[in-house]
Amino acid sequence: METVNSMKITFLSVPENESFARVAVSAFAVQLNPTLDILADIKTAVSEAVTNAIVHGYRDGQGMVEVEAALSRDGILYLTVSDEGCGICDIEQAMQPFFTTQPEKERSGMGFSVMQTFMDKVEVQSQKGKGTRVTMEKKLTVA
Repeated sequence: METVNSMKITFLSVPENESFARVAVSAFAVQLNPTLDILADIKTAVSEAVTNAIVHGYRDGQGMVEVEAALSRDGILYLTVSDEGCGICDIEQAMQPFFTTQPEKERSGMGFSVMQTFMDKVEVQSQKGKGTRVTMEKKLTVA
């Protein structure tokens, strides 16, 4: 991958910063002139990943969330959302639709299936007590 541009933002894991991350990533991706549908897909995936870090990664505490993005010469957006929260014990289980770490709060799931629907590639790495890293890719140009 030949990178033509990249960015990194770090912010406190408070719910208000989910929309900040959506806007920052979409503003960054817009330089490759994606369709509105592709931009909406990216925003949704970023929202899900950042919300996971805030709600599930840090649970009732706070920490930092980092979002990195890179654009390749061939029109692919590479995204990484990471936290240093509690981590995921069973990634396969967490990626099932409607699985949540907080059923008492009536959450509808961790959103990994949503991310997989809207992005071309989604990978999750996590270690209990050390945090989670979600890496995603989306082709921004129509062939």
